[in-house]
Amino acid sequence: MTAATTSIAGNRRALVHRRRKVTNTIALGLCSVAAFAAAGVLLLILSYIVARGASAISWGFFVHLPRPAGESGGGVKNAIVGSLIVVGLASAIAIPAGVAVGIFVSEYAGSTIASVVRFTADVLTGVPSIVVGIFIYGLVVVRMGHFSAFAGGCALAVIMVPIVARASEEMLKLVPQSQREAALALGITRWRTIISVVLPAARRGLTTGALLAVARASGETAPLLFTILGNQFMTTSLDKPIDALPLRIYQYASGPYPDQQAQAWAAAFVLVLVVFIINLLARLVLARPGGKSS
Repeated sequence: MTAATTSIAGNRRALVHRRRKVTNTIALGLCSVAAFAAAGVLLLILSYIVARGASAISWGFFVHLPRPAGESGGGVKNAIVGSLIVVGLASAIAIPAGVAVGIFVSEYAGSTIASVVRFTADVLTGVPSIVVGIFIYGLVVVRMGHFSAFAGGCALAVIMVPIVARASEEMLKLVPQSQREAALALGITRWRTIISVVLPAARRGLTTGALLAVARASGETAPLLFTILGNQFMTTSLDKPIDALPLRIYQYASGPYPDQQAQAWAAAFVLVLVVFIINLLARLVLARPGGKSS
């Protein structure tokens, strides 16, 4: 009787083991299919953009201004410069603000306040960018009375701040508590400990978060429609309408002229290449030895 009971229990264990193994194999297979499908869609998009855009790239594309509608030639020099200005302004606003929020949540805030700030940052991350554009339009553009690069920078900064804040918080949490305690034991004040010990230890992670935020903001179009308007001419003034690559792509792609549509594909290729390089830099920074906390 004991031998029979043992045999039945052994058979049940073997059956459960086989069932778990089959379930694991099926789940792993489905995950693999989903991963390859996502990668396949990405490669399809990239290959299509490269095929359509690389052929339209030329030196004049980078150094010439746009031509009037219907005329061939021209370039997007003003849009490239405008994107650098708007994204640079947004980075100057968002990166210090986001790091400051991350420091507050990680080092000073209590659990309740930290939870509220995290929830707010997560909500802001999910807010559609066009809503951010309308918000800045009412807050900045209407009050100023005209579109401007400053308004575009503010709109992109609103998008970037929660990304930088959440990344900064997570990176600062990876710094060992022993480093803070050692600094405090030497009589260093708390704020000085954060500046001289915690931030340098997390610098690579903070850099990665900033780069990812810049990559996200570089491709935004909807907020720029309501804030910078666009400009056919070269300008570097923060107080005037300015052009940007995403906005130029939208305008050219929706137009009826084949030459402008070809330039839209070329501009899309350049923009994707820039975003790819920024993301690659972020991965390389984080992958370096000690990149997570030193």
